[in-house]
Amino acid sequence: MIRMSIFAVPTVICLAASAPAGAEVRFGKNVFVGGHDFSNQTFDSRHRALVHLHLHPPRHAGCRTQRDGRGGVVKVCHLQTLRRR
Repeated sequence: MIRMSIFAVPTVICLAASAPAGAEVRFGKNVFVGGHDFSNQTFDSRHRALVHLHLHPPRHAGCRTQRDGRGGVVKVCHLQTLRRR
């Protein structure tokens, strides 16, 4: 019985350490990224966001949704930062 627990503890620790971390981000009211509204949006491992902030007007301004190769969706945004005075 004691030998089984000695070997079981390192196995459980290794399995727990190798599991992928699951995180979810939920934006609430009045959330702005670079001066642009991202309110009431949720992102996790299957619904991701990639935001590029530019100092000058970007070539293809705005957001678009595209599929990634893993069965998820990526929201790609090219936005110009709003300068505060």
